[in-house]
Amino acid sequence: MERDTETVHEAYSFVCLHCGHGWEEEYEIRHTTDLAGHRRADYFARGARVRSPLTLTDCPSCNLGPIRILRPGRVNSTRPYLA
Repeated sequence: MERDTETVHEAYSFVCLHCGHGWEEEYEIRHTTDLAGHRRADYFARGARVRSPLTLTDCPSCNLGPIRILRPGRVNSTRPYLA
């Protein structure tokens, strides 16, 4: 049973240091405190529950890494220069 839920929205940019693939994702993060006082954070992207983006280790393009996490807008702002 849950006592409190707070929802926040965050966005991150990601770049694979192996292949150079870059992408951005927005997350809905639900911070929940249960009746015993235990806190939990659940991440959602495009309506589906996902693991924390801070735990990403593999690139969706090459399945390798490492992955660099950047502030939002970094990948989209550089795309015109990469073309």
